Amino acid sequence: MSRTIVVIGSINADLVTFTDRVPAGGETIIARDFAILPGGKGANQAVAAARLGGVVEMVGRVGIDPFGQSSRAGLVAAGVGAGQVLETSGVSSGVATILVDDSGENRILVVPGANAHVTLDDVDTGLLDAAALVVLQLEIPIETVYAIIARSRVPVLLNPAPAVALDAAKLRGVAFLVPNQGELALLTGLPTRRMDDVVVAARKLVRQGIGTVITTLGAGGAVLVTATRVAHVEAPMVVAVDSTGAGDAFIGCFAQTLVETGDVDAALVRAVRYASLSVTRAGAQGSYADAAELGRLMSGPDAGG
Repeated sequence: MSRTIVVIGSINADLVTFTDRVPAGGETIIARDFAILPGGKGANQAVAAARLGGVVEMVGRVGIDPFGQSSRAGLVAAGVGAGQVLETSGVSSGVATILVDDSGENRILVVPGANAHVTLDDVDTGLLDAAALVVLQLEIPIETVYAIIARSRVPVLLNPAPAVALDAAKLRGVAFLVPNQGELALLTGLPTRRMDDVVVAARKLVRQGIGTVITTLGAGGAVLVTATRVAHVEAPMVVAVDSTGAGDAFIGCFAQTLVETGDVDAALVRAVRYASLSVTRAGAQGSYADAAELGRLMSGPDAGG
């Protein structure tokens, strides 16, 4: 049986500024530090899964520029297959400008660049059909996402981020939908502030044809909803340094564990722990632990989740 996770999505360079606080409109302040880091939701999720031992193939586009070269090299160094990462002339690679304040909260502006040119034709059908799981996000064209969902013969995990309105009919049959609370509210038009609200909203999506809805709750962990049950996994208490890429860490870990074990509950618990660990370090891909480190965390005093 295939163990390959095919991630189809964005590849960015993250331009990260660390600051005591975010400036108000028209204000200039002196920030603490700056870094250029590999990013993009698709690449982040692929790297997280590969770092944990997953067999991962990345499908996406970069520009013919230094950012594209470094992004591809970073994927390969993390163990991600990059043979389906295509170069696109006439546009830049994707770039995200990220402000991170003292609380670890982030604010992000994304220039799609080459990511806006990803199409279904970029995806090798043999690779798609042989996958154990296909992982998608929304930093590539929505039409491409819909087309891949319709074409896929294997389970699809969709992370509906960044938050945009979607056609529920075109999501029917998605095996795993993984929004955060804000994305869930936008998708359903329902409140999601309280846990009960999250469950009600998630059940609406399940009734519309989604197999499993997993809502990430930040420091509150994550809640899984299917047609027959609800499961909530709390997050361990940690000191947050930078929340950039935490949701991607969750998805990469969930995908890798699900494909490796077939156990949705184990994947949920492990993914919550992995995402919590990622926020204790700066950056996205650079904050992702390997399997040995996660194993030590899972066997620690809070391992019950």
